[in-house]
Amino acid sequence: MRRSSSPMPNQRSFFQKSTLRSLTRKPSSLHTKTLISSAPNPNSSYGIRALQTLETSTILNPSSVENPSQSTSLSDSFLTEKILLNLKQGKPNSLRDLLFRLNSFVVVEVLYRCRDNLQLGQRFIDLIASNWPNFKHSQQSFSAMIHILVRSRRLPDAQAVILRMVRKSGVSRVQIVESLILTYGNCGSNPLVFDLLVRTYVQAGKLREGCEAFRVLKSKGVCVSINACNSLLGGLVKVGWVDYAWEIYQEVVRSGIQINVYTLNIMVNALCKDHKIENSKSFLSGMEEKGVSPDIVTYNTLINAYCRQGLLEEAFELMGSMSGKGLKPCLFTYNAIINGLCKKGKYLRAKGVLNEMLKIGLSPDTATYNILLGECCRNDNMMDAERIFDEMSCQGVVPDLISFGALIGLFSKNGRLDQALEYFRDMKNAGLAPDNVIYTVLIGGYCRNGVMSEALKMRDEMLEQGCILDVVTYNTILNGLCKEKMLSEADELFAEMIERGVFPDFCTFTTLINGYCKDGNMNKAVTLFEMMIQRNIKLDVVTYNTLIDGFCKGGEMEKGNELWNDMISRRIYPNHISYGILINGYCNMGCISEALKLWDEMVEKGFEATIITCNSLIKGYCRTGNVVKADEFLSVMLLKGIAPDGITYNTLINGSIKEENMDRAFAMVNKMENSGLLPDAITYNVILNGFSRQGRMQEAELTLSKMIERGVNPDRSTYTSLINGYVTQNNLKEAFRVHDEMLQRGFVPDDKF
Repeated sequence: MRRSSSPMPNQRSFFQKSTLRSLTRKPSSLHTKTLISSAPNPNSSYGIRALQTLETSTILNPSSVENPSQSTSLSDSFLTEKILLNLKQGKPNSLRDLLFRLNSFVVVEVLYRCRDNLQLGQRFIDLIASNWPNFKHSQQSFSAMIHILVRSRRLPDAQAVILRMVRKSGVSRVQIVESLILTYGNCGSNPLVFDLLVRTYVQAGKLREGCEAFRVLKSKGVCVSINACNSLLGGLVKVGWVDYAWEIYQEVVRSGIQINVYTLNIMVNALCKDHKIENSKSFLSGMEEKGVSPDIVTYNTLINAYCRQGLLEEAFELMGSMSGKGLKPCLFTYNAIINGLCKKGKYLRAKGVLNEMLKIGLSPDTATYNILLGECCRNDNMMDAERIFDEMSCQGVVPDLISFGALIGLFSKNGRLDQALEYFRDMKNAGLAPDNVIYTVLIGGYCRNGVMSEALKMRDEMLEQGCILDVVTYNTILNGLCKEKMLSEADELFAEMIERGVFPDFCTFTTLINGYCKDGNMNKAVTLFEMMIQRNIKLDVVTYNTLIDGFCKGGEMEKGNELWNDMISRRIYPNHISYGILINGYCNMGCISEALKLWDEMVEKGFEATIITCNSLIKGYCRTGNVVKADEFLSVMLLKGIAPDGITYNTLINGSIKEENMDRAFAMVNKMENSGLLPDAITYNVILNGFSRQGRMQEAELTLSKMIERGVNPDRSTYTSLINGYVTQNNLKEAFRVHDEMLQRGFVPDDKF
């Protein structure tokens, strides 16, 4: 038989020839000492260092590595010969018949015999794969296949077999490594097999197993290449297992494997990820002593880390030192600096760095401009955002979805939907397909502006374009519908959401509960609340506040209190808003004593009083006809450092007028003006209405004149009070005069006069 040449003629034997053959040829040997040795191969491209001679023991038992030769019967030997003959003669049909008598021992023997004819070995492997895909392989048959495939340079196929091997249940890393070592010599293999094993673990996301395999190989005197080590180290750092990466790195160094600049960069990245950038200088010095110098990637990694931590001056200093190492900052370097500056809000300096790039002839890319666009959007700087976008086009840089999305989002958020839609059309004309995010941004813009018909049209277009509505899109539309009190449409959309298999989240339920509470439909709000509990969606104080507020506004204080107690029983504790809601509810009902009890409890628990809660108590006093107490509470507010606002004074003025105490009302107006607050339309309307109710129409007219004189425009309420005052005095002539003036100003009378 003519012996085919090996694909790696210069590759020396990784193990002594007699060593591994003895493991498969001595049927009586259950405990065999294996001498593994390797000479360095100057032509090897795998970076494998010379392996030191090492004795290892391989225990051959059913739970460890199988030995086909020990139990190969005469029939198996005959089957092996027949398969080899048919393989050589190219008789596929005969081979298919023989395959059904196949066992894992025969597979190993056939592949051993094909070590010098890789084409036959490959043909045999392919026949098994295509005709008997569910063949029950042993660890050794898997290993033999891997060796033949690696020698044949069919690395993806070899990797697929390794994956099957490592996923086989009940097989340890030790057994896998021993099986590969055992079959190594008889298959005439090369060290790339062991590299591929480690790489496969990494690519499959089995990093712990990869580390264990690396250690088992090392314990048996097999040193994988630095490239495989880098793959393992890179995988560990990528998932954040930095401490584990340092352990493996130390083992790599102790093994004498020659590290390279890729190793350096991986470990520098590890330092940056672990927020230990200050240790990088000593690490780099140590690496330079080992003959490994930093490159552009090293500097970019460190500069990017400094920028992410906001250490911009250190980043600039490091960039300045690059020339001393014969390196020039590249696009990535500048992008990292620009990004760091923007994150610190230093937009103008970031623009200066962009100009510096252009001056030295370094062309910015889409990412550069997107960073600047993002900063413009964060600051609602529409003018600069458009300038950056235009400059981008002038520089011949093609905008992407992120670029268009930033501008569409910016203009939508600021209510300039026409411009947002213009960029949306430009994006589509540029051949870019809008995604869920961009559609949702536009829908949100329409919802904020209350244009729900257009929002729903955009939703329909989104579906037509094959985009799938997610929970964020549904929540955006639901929020818009609830704000516009389109609750039946919101209910339909909620049902559609569930029907399409989109799970409602906390935001979905709170949006709908808030909508129904504001509409006064507390039964529906409670039903949704109960649905949240059934679906195990975590409740919070916001959900309870919304419901309690709904009941309080409907005058159902008892139900509000029940929810309050339920909230505390679930260990969700009320905040200052919760207290404010309940206090306001009691004040609306005129139950000032209950409101004050809650006020005392709130203060005792350390919650800061707000102007809203204070105004509620003043309203409560006024509603019970106790304006004096309300005025006293105003002093309490001032002592606590809470400045009264227009609502505070208007409530006190209104309370005084209801008690027909116009002098106190005007005293309050003076107080209001002295505190730097100008009376508004509500203030004047309250006073004017008080005079009109008392029939003091001359004072009412003077109040109107003063109102107009001070630049406060009268409204429908102003004219309605005057008309009612004149009608009460049977002065229809003046009533019709005011009525005509009201119409001239564009106000339509209502049924209140």
